Amino acid sequence: MHILVLNSGSSSIKFQLRDDAVLLCKGLIERIGEPRGAIRISASNGNKIDKEMQLPDHTVALQHLLEVLVSPDLGALHSLSDIDAVGHRVVHGGEDYSDSVLVDEDVIQSIERLSSLAPLHNPPNLKGILACREIMPGVPQVAVFDTAFHATMPPVAYMYPLPRELYLKYKIRRYGFHGTSHRYVHGRAAILSGFAGKPSKIITAHLGNGCSITAIKDGKAIDTSMGFTPLEGLVMGTRSGDIDASLPCFLHDQGIQPKDFRNIFQKKSGLLGLSGGLSNDMRVLLEKYDTHPDARLAVDVFCYRLKKYIGSYSAALGGLDVLVFTGGIGENADAVRALTCVGLEFLGVQIDSQRNQEGSRREALISTDAGRVKVFVIPTDEERVIAQETQRLTENRGARKKSFNNQSLINHRERH
Repeated sequence: MHILVLNSGSSSIKFQLRDDAVLLCKGLIERIGEPRGAIRISASNGNKIDKEMQLPDHTVALQHLLEVLVSPDLGALHSLSDIDAVGHRVVHGGEDYSDSVLVDEDVIQSIERLSSLAPLHNPPNLKGILACREIMPGVPQVAVFDTAFHATMPPVAYMYPLPRELYLKYKIRRYGFHGTSHRYVHGRAAILSGFAGKPSKIITAHLGNGCSITAIKDGKAIDTSMGFTPLEGLVMGTRSGDIDASLPCFLHDQGIQPKDFRNIFQKKSGLLGLSGGLSNDMRVLLEKYDTHPDARLAVDVFCYRLKKYIGSYSAALGGLDVLVFTGGIGENADAVRALTCVGLEFLGVQIDSQRNQEGSRREALISTDAGRVKVFVIPTDEERVIAQETQRLTENRGARKKSFNNQSLINHRERH
């Protein structure tokens, strides 16, 4: 099956085209709604496209993408009728969805209603779905929710100690995010460690500009660090993670307005805030670790908070079999992995220094042979999960009416 995978943001669309598990091309559409947008694509055959053009909205952006996919310069598709389905990343499924679903009118309305829980993410995710429905009628679409993997958490993990009416009225609870990433690396870790299909206690740490950690017992998530929003939990690039809940009240008493809280906690905190505004990029901070005290503090707090979560989740799991590092920082920053694991020897975590230094940017075992806990670096592949889920939900639907092809796209553009 040829599956188009879309991750639609407010002004960008990340995309991949896959033929089953084979990646045909990937790229980014950026600056949608700005004077000059751009489409950048790299195909597995080595061809590349880098074009600037006016992209007033997501529908026009998707039109241009489809035209490029069938262009001889790229050579990714012969015809648009070869696209069998479209898979979409949707950040928030609330309590409505514990699995991926075929998109229909009810699903569209649910995603829109759940936008109050993810106002920065669900609306642009929905724009991608609506653009595909307009341009690609008859092509099945699948919504893959970030929150779905965490739907197995028990109430003891997802309920906040707040007045119960806040949960009943507003659904305030822990949801968790990065679910497709945690799901993928857990699956790979179970295979690599020999725990596939067996009882297991695995912790997965997705570390990037956004960070989260998940405790997974026997293949099911039992706790995760991100909560009602992606702000809670670990220190992140510009997000604070866990803070005292009374801080907003204190800041308000000092004259800071509530409208400024989101900017403070979401965009000015985390590594950026701890480093005194030096950088939110872990690479920059590690380069200055030995010479800049604020850079050292930011890295040390990041690793210390992560270490505490590993310890607490090991307690929740009743032990630990496997620890996984993934995401841009987790996959590439061997120093972060080393600093985090120092002091976890009592759990059975023993890092092999050479394996750790050589283990970035690929699947690698970085623990010693004597260590009871296997520690892995596993590059995440969320798009592959979305493609697999899309194939699972669409391949048994019977023959699809091939109502969408190159001429359909031309006719659509002429009508608009």
